[in-house]
Amino acid sequence: MTSGSLQTVTQIFGEFIDQFPPDHDSLELTFTPSSRPIKQRWRNNRLSAHFVADYLSSFLPVDEQDASSEKRIKQSKGAVSYVANELLENAIKFTDDTFSYKVKFGIHFIEEIDVIAVIFATNYAKSETANKLHEFIKELLSSDDPNELYLQQLEKNAETDSETSGLGLLTMINDYSAKIGWRFETIPDSLGTILVTTVAQIIV
Repeated sequence: MTSGSLQTVTQIFGEFIDQFPPDHDSLELTFTPSSRPIKQRWRNNRLSAHFVADYLSSFLPVDEQDASSEKRIKQSKGAVSYVANELLENAIKFTDDTFSYKVKFGIHFIEEIDVIAVIFATNYAKSETANKLHEFIKELLSSDDPNELYLQQLEKNAETDSETSGLGLLTMINDYSAKIGWRFETIPDSLGTILVTTVAQIIV
């Protein structure tokens, strides 16, 4: 879906969500990608992902007499930690650090029949980087079998040593039943930089 104005052009792909109940709980963190060396940055990503996963546990009902309750919390924290780390790592790795653009990252909780964690990351990417992601998104959305696509991407990655293989996104779908969506915003006077928001929904 595409919408436009004199200021911006927005494209939505997949199962993107950005409208939430007014009384829902959420957590948002902001990073300056150019402010830390790359190795320390990855360590901070993992810490941030684990922090978000720990934050999740306060929203899940705990029955200390029920072993399955503890198992559920452990599995949910593991899923959130993986998804959060993957989204944040991609956002920082592929951000355009020519400018001091901020990377935003966080989680929303929606309590319906199930508790749904909506994890998101927003970064500014160079147009060529955004175009590569766009091509992968089209391939993903047209695929009937994410597991088969994972194997194809694994082979392709081994041959080309590509950094944009999409294996992490496919793992979210195949292993954690994540619903993923994207928003691309082309902003005038940004010298070809695209604002990319990736959202993953998982039941916890």
